[in-house]
Amino acid sequence: MKKILISLIFISSFLVSQEVEEVVVVSSLTSDDRQLSEIGDPIHVVSGEDLEDSGTQSLGESFDELLGVSSVDYGAVVGQPAIRGLLDGRVKILRNGLSVADVAGMGADHLNEVDLNNVSQVEIIRGPSSLLYAKGSIGGVINVIDNTIAKTDFEEQVGSLGFEKQSVNWGNAENFAYQKNVAGVNLSLAYKDSQFGNYAIPNGAILHSEDEHEEEGDHDEMDAETLANSDFGSTTSRVGLSVTGDWGYLGVSLEDQETEYGIPFHGDEHSEEEGEEEEGHDEHEGERIYAFTDSQAVNVSGGLVLNSSIVNKVDYFFRDTDYTFQEQHAEEEGDHDEEEHDDHGHEEGPTVFTNIAQEFGAIFDLPTSGLISSQKLMVNFLSMDESIAGHEAFMDPMQSESLNFGYYAGLDLSGYSLDLGLRYDQVNRQGSITEGHEEEGHDDHDDEDHGDEDHDEHEEMEVEYFDKDFDDLSFSASLGRQLTDAVSFDISFSSVASAPSGTAMAMNGPHLARGRFETGDINLSSERANNFEGSLFFDDGDYFGQLTLFQNNIDDYIYLQDELEEHHDEDHGDEDHGDEDHDEHEEHGDLIHADFLQQDAEFNGYEFEFGRRFITDTGEFVLSYGRDSVNGEFSNGENVPRLVPARSLYTLSYRASDYRMRLTLKDVDRQTIIGDGETETEGFKMLNLLVKKEIGLSSQFNLGVSFFANNLLDEVARNHASYVKDEVPLPGVNFGLRFNLEF
Repeated sequence: MKKILISLIFISSFLVSQEVEEVVVVSSLTSDDRQLSEIGDPIHVVSGEDLEDSGTQSLGESFDELLGVSSVDYGAVVGQPAIRGLLDGRVKILRNGLSVADVAGMGADHLNEVDLNNVSQVEIIRGPSSLLYAKGSIGGVINVIDNTIAKTDFEEQVGSLGFEKQSVNWGNAENFAYQKNVAGVNLSLAYKDSQFGNYAIPNGAILHSEDEHEEEGDHDEMDAETLANSDFGSTTSRVGLSVTGDWGYLGVSLEDQETEYGIPFHGDEHSEEEGEEEEGHDEHEGERIYAFTDSQAVNVSGGLVLNSSIVNKVDYFFRDTDYTFQEQHAEEEGDHDEEEHDDHGHEEGPTVFTNIAQEFGAIFDLPTSGLISSQKLMVNFLSMDESIAGHEAFMDPMQSESLNFGYYAGLDLSGYSLDLGLRYDQVNRQGSITEGHEEEGHDDHDDEDHGDEDHDEHEEMEVEYFDKDFDDLSFSASLGRQLTDAVSFDISFSSVASAPSGTAMAMNGPHLARGRFETGDINLSSERANNFEGSLFFDDGDYFGQLTLFQNNIDDYIYLQDELEEHHDEDHGDEDHGDEDHDEHEEHGDLIHADFLQQDAEFNGYEFEFGRRFITDTGEFVLSYGRDSVNGEFSNGENVPRLVPARSLYTLSYRASDYRMRLTLKDVDRQTIIGDGETETEGFKMLNLLVKKEIGLSSQFNLGVSFFANNLLDEVARNHASYVKDEVPLPGVNFGLRFNLEF
């Protein structure tokens, strides 16, 4: 209600404003009057049209065909992007340069709450520009840019109606977008509703343990046709208003997003003894496990043109977000009662994650002189209150504040371009760790009278409070030169520090979505990534190519390490601690015990692509081949866990004035480079097709018809970096059709 009230106040002020003059301002926050590629050399820029034509996918899957970018999935709904092997929150997700305050970093089953409907473009950024806008990221930035708050006046009324249908889940999506200048006020609307069922999986995609085979025999005939709890529904809407003038611009927008989706894998926190009554079946078999999210955000942004000797222009922004993620258990028949118990008497009520965040700041465009072609100064403040309450609360509430100061400069040096970035971060994290959980009393729940015992356990729980400050300085430099009309190069070095996440510090409990009992460490220090990379580009109009080599040494790399059985025996010993170890095992049940640890790590790899254009009388054919690879090793010689495997990308595309086609084969290698406790992952070939035809219905109406087909070979596919790769395979063959009417 507060957000709606704030929006109405701004709306009222806009409606009484006078007509203003037009001024041209580039929409991307990462650039001003220059192209994005001129600062920081982003890895990729993806247009909003390309995203829409490919159909509704998770954030990670939307960019999984791009070199250096991969998806860490939890089914078709959740796909968290990774860049060059860096995952687990090391890639910052931004919307119009501001943080997306969801709880994706708290769990692998939490989706990035980003609406990709009606966006202008998505920038995947590294280098000095990422330093300016990443707010602590060491992996990179994915910045989703829309025109909800218009920085230039809309010249004409533009709208679109869209409909999409997919076969793999028999789902559909509808969307609407509209923009117009009304009496000097720019109005922008966007709405999308998506409803997808459980997705189909290829035959043989379900893995069965040896025990299951012994009990049930041959499972080939019993493989499920669809993956249970893999459905997804979402409703998103955005409304924005802005006014512009020769003084700058001012705008406000309101975002609302609600999703409900199934969680296809959920760990069992009970011991094997407790599970005997279930005759080897999953405790949650036949049970609907789903998540519901509700996100509301108010954005205010503006630009003020000063043209003074000190500041040319200042862009300022404010974002207020209320985010709720609720995980719930319900019977398949649709019983969504919040008070439920399993066969052991455990309360199966909802677990509620919340994140209340405020972010504000400004970017000052400073005058240039001499060799300095551009320079900017940034100040940013972000406050987040994260909490978890309910049956599966594995972390106490956490409050985080970060204050960031950044400086960026671009210099022209006799044919060379030098980009410099400098950022200072002050991060504070406050919270607590509670030793002891309600789950410790589970073994006593079969007894009729256990109230006193549980009460004593609660009295024995200890709470350790912490208040940690992290002060980090990061810098980056990139040097580029155009050697000939066809050849250019770019080399860069960056040293970027990032404070440990609240999850890595304060996690202390069963994380069933990952099948683990996870323990954080409040004494973790900041990671520091020292990255060196060099790129060579070639494009003579007919042939094109690029090669990038990178070396990334990360001091105090934070990772989640599963405790192996032999390590557990070595630490405790069988003779002296037999009963104690048995109790501890029962406390964790069937969950894997995993700790957040730190160790120096070294990443290195490459990305290359080469191709050929063929120009015909009707259009342009493009053939290309690309490959990316990353290796990661700890200082003790062991492999970094959950490394993305090497991939080859073969692409054939054709584009004409009203028609385009793209056929892509993604050949993923078998991953044999594994860390402790991991298993190898088979390779797969993912063949995807996209065909689009533009049909001009009249001078005012244009119909776009897109046909897409993903996983045409119906391959069994698993992302090695996924925590649930064995239990949650990727979808099978998917045919889709999309209509988009523009007017």
